[in-house]
Amino acid sequence: MRELIKKSIKDAILKSQKENVIPAFDIPEISIDCPKDEKFGDYFTNIALVMAKKIGKSPMEIADDLVKRFDLSRPKQPKEVEPQLADIFKKIEIAPPGYINFYLSKEYLQNKVAEINREQEKFGNSEIGKGIKVNNEFISANPTGPLTVGNGRGGYYGDVIGRVCRKAGFEVVNEYYVNDTGEQTEKLRHSFLKDEKSVYEGDYIEELRSKYAIETSALQLSAAVFDGYIKPTIADKMQIQFDEIIYEKKNLADKGYIDKAIETLKNKHLTFEQDEALWLKTTEFGDDKDRVLVKSDGQKTYFASDCGYILNKIKRGFDKIIEIWGADHHGYINRFKAAAKALGFSGDLKFIIIQLVKLVKDGKEVKMSKRTGNVVYIDDLIEEVGNDVARFFFLMYSPDTHMNFDLGLAKERSEKNPVYYVQYAHARIHSILAKAKNAKRKTKNYGSLSLLTHEKELSLIRELNKFPELIEEIAESYEVHKLPHYAVKLADKFHSFYDECRVIDEKNPELSAARHALINAVRIVLAEALRLMGISAPSKM
Repeated sequence: MRELIKKSIKDAILKSQKENVIPAFDIPEISIDCPKDEKFGDYFTNIALVMAKKIGKSPMEIADDLVKRFDLSRPKQPKEVEPQLADIFKKIEIAPPGYINFYLSKEYLQNKVAEINREQEKFGNSEIGKGIKVNNEFISANPTGPLTVGNGRGGYYGDVIGRVCRKAGFEVVNEYYVNDTGEQTEKLRHSFLKDEKSVYEGDYIEELRSKYAIETSALQLSAAVFDGYIKPTIADKMQIQFDEIIYEKKNLADKGYIDKAIETLKNKHLTFEQDEALWLKTTEFGDDKDRVLVKSDGQKTYFASDCGYILNKIKRGFDKIIEIWGADHHGYINRFKAAAKALGFSGDLKFIIIQLVKLVKDGKEVKMSKRTGNVVYIDDLIEEVGNDVARFFFLMYSPDTHMNFDLGLAKERSEKNPVYYVQYAHARIHSILAKAKNAKRKTKNYGSLSLLTHEKELSLIRELNKFPELIEEIAESYEVHKLPHYAVKLADKFHSFYDECRVIDEKNPELSAARHALINAVRIVLAEALRLMGISAPSKM
């Protein structure tokens, strides 16, 4: 839709330039947005305001000239012809100080109900990612202890990014990277031995001591933590499925990727020796200082392992790499970018930093872990509030913001709790359709959709119409928090519609049938939004 509007505006500008109404100039980026108040239309653009600064005319004059060049009077196009403005909008108006507002036609909105009922869960599918292979790496916590609530926040976020990108047509590989060698796993062993270098504490350390002999290596202990604590939490509690688990030891070091990466960088003359160590010239690729690959004692650094991992991803043919990291890894971004460039990765590299989480109740921070230690584990939180609630609450916040997780609200089983509010809307529709005995009716049996003219009906359909664009937007911007907010707004509009419009009316069966189609469309979109968030869509509550 937005691309159609952009194209029409661009064509109108070119016509105006050709007729010398406005001077020739490079057409700026055309922004199309949705107004907060529906009385100002379904879409609007400020292009006239932007152009006014360039050509010295008033925004209202420019907007008026552009709108006059839009054709809404010609006959509707047959289905096989690409849609035009006349097929979609009933009117296009200008508003001070120079906005252009676009209003969808009732016919377009009514047909959208039929489309959703026809496409079912495929509604909103896109091909913008067709042929693009994406490596989506998230969580990747060191195998030195159970996952924390911070790991959980990043885990849910990465899982939903993968789901949305797949719906948008991308070929996604969800991946977990296990740093099972190096300094952190040695710290785990020291903690296991309870010596002077002990760092980690908690019940899990005591459990490891009770199960494993004193001679157990750091590699074996990290495997025990990953297989015994991290994996079950991810699969059973968080309900996340990874396509690939890449182990530093067996997948990178043992297969030679780390050595190959270092050799590749040497051959490109991007390394140098200093203080008996081997360095990479990361400053040539935007880093603030050069980084060590091999220390003076011959040990390879974590950064060398990162280089091996990047080379591994390059060899697997990814066009896009998404790295979802915790807040403590922010300083690693520039060196990772530099290594990727140095190794020849020319695709899209996206970093998302997940900020910290604080658990609060009645406005005060709470500690709820049942285990010793200072951290709160994600499986404790899930046990307290449930996976659906944990997911929804984490997803509601942009990852770049610090988050207060409201335990009191999370445990509330009422419409005050946003996840229950959305799930209740879905269950309520199921109940209504069951009563009407229309749950399995096909679209063609849903009466006349042209009867859907009430302002609450049209407002509800407008919200449904936003879903496909939302999917594409999130797949490109990774703003996952927009999905739960959309679900809440759709549920809110459904409840508002239901309060004013009789859905089961024996005196008006045609209108009832059309409204059944409408609420079934809402059910379909709500269920798909919940699925994308990894949250259940109950049929009764």
